[in-house]
Amino acid sequence: MINRRVTVAGLALSAFLTFAAEAADKKPFDQAAFEVAQAQGKPVLVEVSASWCPVCKAQAPILSKLRTDPRFKDLISFDIDFDSQKDLLREFNVSKQSTLIVFKGKQEVGRSTGDTNPSSIETLLAKAI
Repeated sequence: MINRRVTVAGLALSAFLTFAAEAADKKPFDQAAFEVAQAQGKPVLVEVSASWCPVCKAQAPILSKLRTDPRFKDLISFDIDFDSQKDLLREFNVSKQSTLIVFKGKQEVGRSTGDTNPSSIETLLAKAI
């Protein structure tokens, strides 16, 4: 019985830590910080996600892993909530959750929607560096 409790507790802790690590990788969208990053010529990723979206959940660990790649160490990530930030959806011309938009400085250099292929997401991010 104790082994089962320890196993269940360990799995729960692991799931929580994974979620917390993925959440720490990106910031809620902030217009001023976005503009500063663009003015500095930084590579920027804007993620449009929804908490209920299975594609967004599939993208999260892929993006989290890519952020640990030294090539993407300067990548600045912002999250736009699909359900509550409709003004930003209009500003970025987004109609669906799971949309990824990359910028190299002020220039949008790529976007995708619904992509869960690690290789193509990596290729998309590489356009910003």
